Amino acid sequence: MDNAGYTTLTRQSGLKREMNVLAHNIANAATTGYRAEGIAFSEFIKSAPGTESISMATANVQMTSLEQGALKQTGGSLDFAVEGPGFFMVQTSNGERLTRAGAFAPNENGDLVNMDGHLVLDAGGAPIFIPPDAKSVDVSSDGTFSVDGNPLGQLGIYRPINPLDLKRETGVLFEAPDGVEPIEEARVLQGFLENSNVNPITQLSRMIEVQRAYEMGQTFLENEHNRIRDAVKTFVK
Repeated sequence: MDNAGYTTLTRQSGLKREMNVLAHNIANAATTGYRAEGIAFSEFIKSAPGTESISMATANVQMTSLEQGALKQTGGSLDFAVEGPGFFMVQTSNGERLTRAGAFAPNENGDLVNMDGHLVLDAGGAPIFIPPDAKSVDVSSDGTFSVDGNPLGQLGIYRPINPLDLKRETGVLFEAPDGVEPIEEARVLQGFLENSNVNPITQLSRMIEVQRAYEMGQTFLENEHNRIRDAVKTFVK
């Protein structure tokens, strides 16, 4: 295969990966706290004296959009949304993870957990306990928890030290390999949840563009295959 064929193959591989990312985004357009993903293409050029240079396009960078999603009022006393930058912190079996999905509830021990049963952590990294006989739970904009009018702690809001290195573990859970730090400028809203920040129209439009580009690449590869096959037939006659 010549250089043009190799270049097209690497491009096709990247387009296929982007198509998978777009499909995943669209599938999670209604998932609370979901962060859209995108693909960045990069070019690798190799050349040597007296030889033809080779240019390869690869989609090896996957990015997470930190854009604010629309806020939906639920009225639930244990539903929370972060307005601005920052994430809630939960404790999983694999360690501490960040999330924007703030639909919480107490478990059988009275500890606040998310929908998957992961412990929600406070500003000091400890679980948040809700007394079983609590009549009211109020949370101020800075995340301070009050049960029946008595302050009990503060809901932890964190951000990754290196946002570009944020790694998605599941749909709404993220790992921050470079660590996290508390954030004070974020505002906590009680009785709200944050919708997915996926724009379905934009994602569908991009999916059509990617599909067309992929089909063009396939046509080129098929034409190249036919050209080489015909050339071989000509030489072996």
